[in-house]
Amino acid sequence: MTGPPQNLEIIGSEVAVRWPDGRENYFPMEFLRARSPSAENIGERDILGRLHGGQGPAEFSGVSVTGWHYVGNYAVRFEFSDGHRTGIYSYAFLRQLGEEIG
Repeated sequence: MTGPPQNLEIIGSEVAVRWPDGRENYFPMEFLRARSPSAENIGERDILGRLHGGQGPAEFSGVSVTGWHYVGNYAVRFEFSDGHRTGIYSYAFLRQLGEEIG
């Protein structure tokens, strides 16, 4: 299990995350919005496995992070300038995204 970040900070057009092991990730805000794990973005499956919703890949040019809230002891919920605020980014998912962007 991945622990909580030591620090989250907005630096220009990126969200900087410092992890307890010293690793740092810098996420472009538009990237975080595009990768939101919300049902709005990726859809959700019913009990029969059928996918409902999900807009698929999209670009969010000019969208910025306006704030965030910690969710329990396992995730962060970002708030975006386009009003989106339903994606819950587990710490493990954020670490995975950090590996994607290097």
